[in-house]
Amino acid sequence: MKADKYLLGLLTLGVFAILNTEMGVMGILPHIAEEYKVSLPTAGLLMSGFALVVALAGPTMPLLFSKMERKRTMLIALGMFTVCGWISVFSPTFTILLLSRILPAFFHPVYVSMAFSMAATSAAKGESQKSVAKVFIGVSAGNLLGIPISNFLANYYSLRAAFLFFALVNTLIFIASLILVKKQPAPEVLSYGKQLAVLKRSNVWLAIMTVILLNGATLGFSSYITAYLTSVSQIEANLVSLTLLGFGIFNILGNELAGRLLSKYANPTIAVLPLAVLFAFIGLFFFGEIRPVLFLLLIILGVLFGLSGNVNQYMISQSAKDAPDFANGLFLSSANIGVTVGTSICGYFIGQSNQINRSIIGSCLLLVIAIFFIILQFRPKKRTA
Repeated sequence: MKADKYLLGLLTLGVFAILNTEMGVMGILPHIAEEYKVSLPTAGLLMSGFALVVALAGPTMPLLFSKMERKRTMLIALGMFTVCGWISVFSPTFTILLLSRILPAFFHPVYVSMAFSMAATSAAKGESQKSVAKVFIGVSAGNLLGIPISNFLANYYSLRAAFLFFALVNTLIFIASLILVKKQPAPEVLSYGKQLAVLKRSNVWLAIMTVILLNGATLGFSSYITAYLTSVSQIEANLVSLTLLGFGIFNILGNELAGRLLSKYANPTIAVLPLAVLFAFIGLFFFGEIRPVLFLLLIILGVLFGLSGNVNQYMISQSAKDAPDFANGLFLSSANIGVTVGTSICGYFIGQSNQINRSIIGSCLLLVIAIFFIILQFRPKKRTA
């Protein structure tokens, strides 16, 4: 049991290291643009390029590594992030920096999808979703800590210090995994052809569409939350970071709650979640300028957003239980496509009105469509005579 606890903790830390590397760059894009004499949109390729590679590699890379011994897979993925992390510290040109981001992105879905699968299979009977929820804490912590820490280091020390932070975190997790993780034989898996065959199932595609829409709704709004807080809610600049920190903490609490709810009340949780987010968004749209209401709704949304990531992973993994690594790869791909869709649609509504709070309309639209796909998932299956 101790080995399992070690393993679960290291998987969570590994996911944190990878998400920290992915998302932390958001906090230093202006510094990168200035350092390498490129425009801010060009610097943004470090984010969009990474997300695009994850979306493309999500269904394929986990499939290719699904038959490899697990510890070796962990070390290959973490090793790639570690080596490329150190390259980024000393990168002399923007092109090399971009390559040091693109290459490890191929291994993002390999590690993260494997972490979800290993967390589920190493858990006691009936506890699998709780274990997966713990790994999701690494996702939330990576999103929560990476951006403010990298921004702080770049502001008060240097851009290299921020990249050094990413490299050191990956190095430490790589060494810990090398020493503490025992060999983990690959589970019995279907052939590559049979794993790909799950794409013929209608429930898999319904789950994929739901994940794209739900993730688009939540992260589409999150992409503009800082601008929302400053322009709509008139939050002072020195309070925005604290507000976002609190939002992230409640997101982590949502992860913990998700493990319990999905273990016992999976279908009701899936059905109620988008409705709860929808009503919270409507409240934010009309009352977001009133601070007590704003903070209450951000607490609720923080918890719901933490639930959402777990629900998304659960829907796809349950639709293809016989191909867990491939299913988790599909989840990561769908989630990243959702980010692109959500950010684009929310940005469109902002652009049409020049009002930041119109991003909420885009999120609500995506949620309404997501509810439709959830209803399709729950419809009774036709019985054959």
